[in-house]
Amino acid sequence: MIFTFNEKMTTLFLIFNHTFTGVQRADALKALDVTFIEEMPPSLKEIWKNIPSDLESIDAYLEPIQTWLKVHAVEDDYVLIQGDFGACYIMVNFAFRLGLIPIYSTTDRETEEEFDRNGGIKVTHHFQHRIFRRYESL
Repeated sequence: MIFTFNEKMTTLFLIFNHTFTGVQRADALKALDVTFIEEMPPSLKEIWKNIPSDLESIDAYLEPIQTWLKVHAVEDDYVLIQGDFGACYIMVNFAFRLGLIPIYSTTDRETEEEFDRNGGIKVTHHFQHRIFRRYESL
């Protein structure tokens, strides 16, 4: 008797600055039906979270992240992209060109403000993941 295994193994690649929460992990496994969740290596996380604000173009700056994605991802894998708006735009378009499915996490937000006696305000935000939403191509 011969058994064949034809089920596609789908990976979710993480390109964002935050910690991937247990709630997000559970939702990715269930709603996206992913098999693996792959974080960027630490060196690439540093690149993503430290995008220089004084560069007129960040295309070359993002090349190491694009190379990592190109080498490891296969068509129809998901890629969670959140962060600097311009970098997200570039990476979402890059993901589409590779045949990947770019997504982002939607959240409910709760804000608390505390006023101190010197007139300052401390603002605290609480975010709760709700769903993953696909970026739409034009």
